[in-house]
Amino acid sequence: MSSRPIASRTGARVGAAALAAVVLVTGTVLAVTRPWEPPPGPPPCPPAAYQATQSVARRWDDALLDAIRRALPNPPVHARNLFHVSVAMWDAWAAYDPTAMGYLFKEKLNVDRCDVGAARNEAISYAAYRVLTARFIKAVGAEQSLSEFADLMDTLSYPTSLTTTDGDTPAAVGNRIAKMVLEYGLADGSNEANGYAAPNYKPVNPPLVVALPDIRIVDPNRWQPLQVEFLLSQNGVVLPSGVQTAVGPHWGHVTSFAIPPGGAEGVPFDPGPPPRLGDPTTDTLYKTQALEVIRDSSLRATRRSTSGPVPSARTLLDPTAVTATPAIRRPVGPTRRTSCVRATSTGRSPSSGPTARTRRPRRVIGTSSRTRSLMRLRQICGSAARVRSSIGSSGT
Repeated sequence: MSSRPIASRTGARVGAAALAAVVLVTGTVLAVTRPWEPPPGPPPCPPAAYQATQSVARRWDDALLDAIRRALPNPPVHARNLFHVSVAMWDAWAAYDPTAMGYLFKEKLNVDRCDVGAARNEAISYAAYRVLTARFIKAVGAEQSLSEFADLMDTLSYPTSLTTTDGDTPAAVGNRIAKMVLEYGLADGSNEANGYAAPNYKPVNPPLVVALPDIRIVDPNRWQPLQVEFLLSQNGVVLPSGVQTAVGPHWGHVTSFAIPPGGAEGVPFDPGPPPRLGDPTTDTLYKTQALEVIRDSSLRATRRSTSGPVPSARTLLDPTAVTATPAIRRPVGPTRRTSCVRATSTGRSPSSGPTARTRRPRRVIGTSSRTRSLMRLRQICGSAARVRSSIGSSGT
């Protein structure tokens, strides 16, 4: 009778001890694992070697802009260079992202997560460097531009001697991207291999010799190049004397990146034909716009003059005045310049004719204060043409 309670008490002690042990073990496990907390992530990456305040892409963009400032002004060509360098750098960045889609380069590279930033910077640099050196090697200021590109590579510790396109190293990836971009550019319709010359365009009118008073023109509704003794580009580059060439009359057929294709006519956005001299419906508008060009070009000289008013609209719109006054023929000069500017900005061929309203020329200082007659206005227009002569010069 007495042994049973003792056994019962012993069993109770054993059960309590076991329960305490379970609680202790469970508490220890919970304290160590903490299942309510997210699992720890990978260890942090060491600091990157590149710690500049500007991104690598920004530094290459700045180098490209410096090269553009040195080269001859050529808006369509430089816009194309800006886009192609952007393509090269974006494709190098996207190659190391699992979801981003490259513009031309579609490969994906797998590197350690701590090496992605460095690999991108290196691939971006090689891609940009190869494209830029190829595009500016024959440009004005090439020596300074190529030196700046090489100096940037040295600053970033990337040897320019690595030219291979084989393999998955960042340098090879960047070189491979640049090769693809350059091949793409050779087939985009720009005629890069021949200095971006228009393959099928030839001016209808002979050159207008600015230094001479005589004018020879075949069609006043078509562009006429200027022949000037002293050429100075918009950024101050002194050019050899010669005849202007139209800038990008074929550019409407170049593969576009921000506007719709130009189609068979090479005109992405067609505003319709310009006013034409001799056209019954637009002849008056043509002469009105020619008058605007004369007034804008001679404004400064007229203010300094004590006599010699600017011709009235009635004078220009009078058919008798057009045939009797030699000065009336000269306004065709600045009007032609306007048509050339319009052609390069819209993709329309320089044969589209004049339009002063689309893009009015800037005011130009006259060469003398003794403006006495319409004949003097003719000389002022010639001066204005010389000042703006570089607008029609092509080159990179």
